[in-house]
Amino acid sequence: MTGMTPDAPSSAAKPARPRPQVMRLTDAAASRVRELSSRADSEIVGLRVGIKNGGCAGMEYTVEYAHDIRPTDEVVEDKGVKILVDPKAVMFLLGTEMDFKVDRMAAQFVFNNPNQTSACGCGESVQLTPAKIDG
Repeated sequence: MTGMTPDAPSSAAKPARPRPQVMRLTDAAASRVRELSSRADSEIVGLRVGIKNGGCAGMEYTVEYAHDIRPTDEVVEDKGVKILVDPKAVMFLLGTEMDFKVDRMAAQFVFNNPNQTSACGCGESVQLTPAKIDG
């Protein structure tokens, strides 16, 4: 053991902690994304999900066709479909489950988000806090 001191740094790199998947989809949401993708007017790579300021609770979810993958997009592949998450929304969407619900009055994507602290009475907007990351 010549040349080694107890204070010498280890040459073995500490393995990186795996990145958590930002969102996951229910079977109903994945099915709806596939349906929308097949019916789009032009070729798309998936749906882009984000948030914007607005509504009476302060923030609204956004869902739109994605025609390309931007270098800053967080790409989520789940159940055979691709969701692109706007980088400004990642901290607000960590741990979110995207669902698709149909009832008598509406058919819409629903976000079951652990970062949601409240919602408006009409259900169109939410109040979100950034996710807390351990480590």
